[in-house]
Order: sequence, then C-alpha cells, then structure tokens
Amino acid sequence: MIINYTIYIKKYNKKLMTFSLNTTIIKPDQSNKLNSAIILLHGYGGDGKDISMLTLNWKRFLPNTVFLCPNGHEKCSINPSGFQWFDPSKDDPEYIIEQSLKAEQIIKKYINEAKELYKLNNSQICLSGFSQGCMMSINIGLTSDENFNCVVGFSGKIIDKDNLAKRISSTTKMLLLHGDKDAVVPSSNLLDAKDFLLRNKIEVEINMISDCDHRIPIKASSIALNYLKKNFSI
Repeated sequence: MIINYTIYIKKYNKKLMTFSLNTTIIKPDQSNKLNSAIILLHGYGGDGKDISMLTLNWKRFLPNTVFLCPNGHEKCSINPSGFQWFDPSKDDPEYIIEQSLKAEQIIKKYINEAKELYKLNNSQICLSGFSQGCMMSINIGLTSDENFNCVVGFSGKIIDKDNLAKRISSTTKMLLLHGDKDAVVPSSNLLDAKDFLLRNKIEVEINMISDCDHRIPIKASSIALNYLKKNFSI
C-alpha cells in the first residue's frame, strides 16, 4: 500500500500528529503487526517517490516494516521539481557543513515524529539513502543519542571527516555500497568511508558493485535486502 501525504495526520489521544516533511509512505499489509521502519533519504534533485522504488524489491521480504520516504526540506538548486538536503553546488566546505548540520536537525526531528507515531525505538529503525541521502544517513547514524538498527547507504561519502569525528556519539553499524564507475561521487569515497569508520570503531561492511555508475542496480538492492533481513532477524 503506497500513500502520498502532504502532511500525514493521525489522531492519538486527541492529539494531532504530523510529519514535518512531505512523505511517501509504504505501509505493511497488516499494520497491526508493524515492528520496524526504514527511512529512505533520496539524493540531490530527487524526491521521496523516487527512492520509494527500492521498496518494490524489499517490501514482500520485510512484511512488518513501514517505509518512510520524505522529500528534502529544500527545493533543489538545479532541479525545481526535485529536492535537496543541502546544496552541494557551492564550492564552500564551511557552507556545506553548516547546511548539512541544519538538515541533520530537520531529519532527526522527522525521525522522532516517526518513532512517536509508530511506537518504535532506534533499534527498530534503519536509515538508508542514496548519494546525498546516504551522506545524511551516515551523519545521523553516528551523531544520535542511541544506535539505530543499521545504516544502509548507496553511492555516498563522508561529508567532512574532521567535523564528523568530533561529533560521534553512537556506533550504528553500516553497509555501504558503491558503483565502481561512479563519476558523480567517485568510488574512492567508499574506501575512504570504510577507513574512517573502522578507525572510529564502527562496524562496517562494504560492497563495490562492478560495472555500475551512479545508481542502485538490482544487485546492490538485493545485497542490501539480505543485510536488512539479517539485522531485523527475518
């Protein structure tokens, strides 16, 4: 079941609960058995509907999971029909750090809304994302008060290693996947991320997808699904 909401509203104890970001929601067929969530963050210029296509392969194997696919809080600077978590087009590292920190707080607020609505804790939530969404997932996975179940990231990188290293407060385990022919976010970033995570004692698995550019092929989606099933004990 796919639901598009400008604002998702549910009555709970006479209180209106809302998502602060426009969200594509893929609910379990039997919502009374919901016990986990995967929050999917799109890439630069994408939207929640784009990234929700991942669930076509995942949903039937994760029958008790709700998939939440929010739009970024800003319109994309180069694609007015898409969204962004921050503007990477400006050649200003300090600006990018500042804007990504702003996005972190917005996404963390969104996660708290999801936890309250679905009565979940961090251990029942996976953060996943593509490209810029992967970058945000890594940052949030390592700077939250409690570990998430896991992070699954596609074609991303560490935004700023020095900044992130000073802010690590959790050890959420990660699976990172990357195409070896990625010209948008070069595949060398995968090995750099692995080195950074291991040095900071974060459990990480990586997979370099051969003959793949800046996209999520079926092979990467299937590897990610197996990792999710293992971590959700399915």
